[in-house]
Amino acid sequence: MKVVAVLFLLCCGLSGIHGEQSDIYDELRKMRIDLDNTVRDLEKLKTTYEGRKIAFSAGISASATKYIGPFDHEFNLLYDLVFTNIGNAYNPITGIFTAPVRGVYQFDFRVYGQGSATPGNSGVRLLRNGTNILIAYGRQGAGFIHSSNGVSQLLEVGDVVNLQLYPDSWIFDNINHYNTFSGHLLFPM
Repeated sequence: MKVVAVLFLLCCGLSGIHGEQSDIYDELRKMRIDLDNTVRDLEKLKTTYEGRKIAFSAGISASATKYIGPFDHEFNLLYDLVFTNIGNAYNPITGIFTAPVRGVYQFDFRVYGQGSATPGNSGVRLLRNGTNILIAYGRQGAGFIHSSNGVSQLLEVGDVVNLQLYPDSWIFDNINHYNTFSGHLLFPM
């Protein structure tokens, strides 16, 4: 009788282990399905964002000393020496960046000028859709003027960003490319 009882207990115990193994295998199958779905979703995101790489950096082409300005009105600046233009959103012929996707973009620009009694100031404004956002400006009677500025902006598809020479200002450049305009997509929205 003892042998029958031991066999009975062993059979019950083994069937319990078999049931636990079955539960573990079911859980592993569910985890594998979840992992496959996650990998598929990541691949979709990667494909979506691969096409949204947007960055540019440009300078003013000058093979020799070049002065721009002063003018008594705003003057659109052309940064026609393109260092990089990933996504082709910057147009070096017009000097205009056009947002290809809705997102937050970072823009930076550097201004270099030469001081003098008149005009003695160098100023460049960043505009979004024709509206002034900010300026990099410096004024001094002699020597060289360095100024820079930057901003992050939420842009809609088709919004334009460009730089203008501030009225009665001038900038100086040469083969060292002191004046630059750069921007890139931080993240799409």
